[in-house]
Formats: sequence, structure tokens, C-alpha cells
Amino acid sequence: MPIYEYVTLDEGCDYCAASFEIFQAINDEALETCPCCDEPVRKLLSGFMVGKGDPLRPSNLDSKGFTQYKRMGKGYYEKTAGPGPNAIADGDS
Repeated sequence: MPIYEYVTLDEGCDYCAASFEIFQAINDEALETCPCCDEPVRKLLSGFMVGKGDPLRPSNLDSKGFTQYKRMGKGYYEKTAGPGPNAIADGDS
């Protein structure tokens, strides 16, 4: 469920005086009053973050100390980033 932020339109109580957050289903109606003091409130438009880039690119993984392997065949993997052996092979292959 998303978290929505509300602010009071009047003086409000300790709960809503600055602003407050509440879990609500997307289909729920917006609150019209504070759940504690019944003062009128309005929903705020909250900011959001959009991720950029590819966090799993080899250079990023390597700089953070992670190792990444790519499957090259049944039971055989070659390293694409990070520390560790250059290849891993299943003994049965």
C-alpha cells in the first residue's frame, strides 16, 4: 500500500499540525479530516525518485566489490566483473 502525506488546513493537533503520513490503498478516497482532531486536511503531492543507469553493469558491481558471472554453457560460467576466479565450471560438465 502506498504512503500518502496530508497537511492540515487549519491549526490542527500535534498529529497533523505540520503534516502526517498514512498507509492507504490506491482506491481509497482521500482523507478530508484529521483522524485525531477532525480538522480539515488536504493530500500533498509527494516527490518521487526515478532511478537512472544500470546498477548491475559490470563496472558498478566491480567498484562495490561484487562478482558477476555470465553463463557460457551448461555448468560453465565466465567472470564479467569483480574479484574471484575467471571461470567456474561444474565438475560433471
